[in-house]
Amino acid sequence: MNAFTPPPALSKPFDRRSFLRIGGLGALAIGGTAVLAACSTGSTTAASTAAATAGASVAPGAYGTIALQLSWIKNIEFAGEYYATEKGYYTDAGFSEVTLLAGGGQTGAEETLLSGQSLVGLSGVSITAPSILQGAPLKVIASTYQKNPFCLLSLEEKTPIKTIADMKGKKIGVQSGGNQTTFEGFLAANGLTTADVTLVTTQYDIAPLETGAYDAHMSYITNEPILAKKDGFTPVILGFADNGLPFVAETYTVTQDSIDNKRDLLKAFLVAEIKGWTDAVKDPAGSANLAVTKYGVDQKLDVTEQTEEATAQNGLILTADVNKNGLFTMTDALIAENIKSLAAMGTVITADQLFDMSLLKEVYAEHPELITTFTIPTA
Repeated sequence: MNAFTPPPALSKPFDRRSFLRIGGLGALAIGGTAVLAACSTGSTTAASTAAATAGASVAPGAYGTIALQLSWIKNIEFAGEYYATEKGYYTDAGFSEVTLLAGGGQTGAEETLLSGQSLVGLSGVSITAPSILQGAPLKVIASTYQKNPFCLLSLEEKTPIKTIADMKGKKIGVQSGGNQTTFEGFLAANGLTTADVTLVTTQYDIAPLETGAYDAHMSYITNEPILAKKDGFTPVILGFADNGLPFVAETYTVTQDSIDNKRDLLKAFLVAEIKGWTDAVKDPAGSANLAVTKYGVDQKLDVTEQTEEATAQNGLILTADVNKNGLFTMTDALIAENIKSLAAMGTVITADQLFDMSLLKEVYAEHPELITTFTIPTA
């Protein structure tokens, strides 16, 4: 199986590690019924305009049904959306329903947004930015992960790689395609080239790392290290975000038309998302339970592994800036770091072309009570 094939229901935890999953290229193609559900009706826009004019709250169901394209299969990664559904935050915000479209197939968030199959898509700057440069009228309006989860995983019992200098001369297992592009950007950001290491083309299974076929495996912080530990090894993690290549992930992407004509709807959606993710961050075990027993039940996920992933995921979501400014926010400094990282990966784009954080700023200005002080996980 590769990143372009829909994931089957699995009998063991699904360790999806492809670069494409973060960019949303794992999204399933959606049929005609979902297309209708994803498209906003004329009354939705009218309700938004009326509410903005009158300054009143939106009537129940006024925004109708919209679709959110997830970037991968329904696992712990979307715990905030599960809570927003379960606790009625979407309903409270004025939606009849927010349909969660599972990813994992051949069509990504960018494609479903442009075709009208979804109103909001979870994606990543490393995919959205090239799409924009090719003419797609898209913008990133918020980001769940403040840090990207990419890392090099090595093993203490084999050849631990703890620093950038430790990489030199080592064999590194990297998946072809997008992952290799990202890894080469990681090297460039640290003054290295592919001549400084030996690249070994690999898949996503960490068995070759555990048998010593190579020294480090390009991985996802919330996944492979947990699996290696489960296999009896001591994982050593060299995170990209903390070592020269910081960029965000699980970004909320929308069309410029939605920003222009459905602004209040998008802000209502963000309010519900903030509430859902506030609950999810505070309760990793409850998040895992929802993923395993309800939303991802067909994936046969392991509750212990999903709980560990939820805990690790909090380390990517929570920062001092989030405590100060609110979930999903990005400081100017973080945006600048993203632009620099994208350039290292070969995508030259400006902040104004890629980001529009004005909606989120308005949400927190109107609802300062949504800003929560979380306990930030320590390494």
